[in-house]
Amino acid sequence: MASPAAFQSQIYRTLPALERADTIAQRISTAISLGMLREGERLPAESELSEMFGVAGATLRDALASLREQGIVETRRGRSGGTFVVKAPPAARDLMRRYLAETSLAELRDLGDEHAAITAATVRLACGRADPQALDRLEQLARAQARAETPEARARADSRFHIELAVAAQSPRLLASEIRLQGEISQVLWTPLAGDFDVETTTVEHLQLVQAIRSDDPETAQRLALEHIRRNIYHLIDTKLTLSYSDRTRESM
Repeated sequence: MASPAAFQSQIYRTLPALERADTIAQRISTAISLGMLREGERLPAESELSEMFGVAGATLRDALASLREQGIVETRRGRSGGTFVVKAPPAARDLMRRYLAETSLAELRDLGDEHAAITAATVRLACGRADPQALDRLEQLARAQARAETPEARARADSRFHIELAVAAQSPRLLASEIRLQGEISQVLWTPLAGDFDVETTTVEHLQLVQAIRSDDPETAQRLALEHIRRNIYHLIDTKLTLSYSDRTRESM
């Protein structure tokens, strides 16, 4: 099943002049990590991708070659051929540890403030704009996360839920902001660097949020959303402090 048009407009948007093959590869790779592109999904044809990204065909082919070398996509020939997603990029735990080490507590709180603001606006708009099919899809995504068996799969399901929530709000700017935030938060939130994140609580929170939107109750939806984001940021802060203490303990031994 192809990704929604709202996703394609974000994944394949035109690149600034200085961004080339590496940025294309990174954008597609991130979209896979966030669950916006799924395993088995076929990318648009190369000519379409070149036009969407606003780059020459050679630049696009270099980007796809990089993704093939990483084993993330494969290109098949023939009438039913094309370039297909074959696996998600692996979680880079060392990079996530470094991210938390280099990000201050104040910066993490500020990240939470921004995400809370974006999500609060998103859920209030979704209460008035989301159609029943979008809410059914959100509920399915929430339940799918509970069945995910790995931290990487849970991260993708979590990201996809929040991104689809922004789609339901029908605001391209909020969608772009949510995608950017998920790219910064999701993998580090779910990778067990200092303890597992609670998938059961997350699932319950997501389902409660969908029910509030379905009931057209923006006040409850906003309260639930803010509590959910606050818990996420507390987990990141707790993980940072735990890792910092562990590092200091090893250095003193």
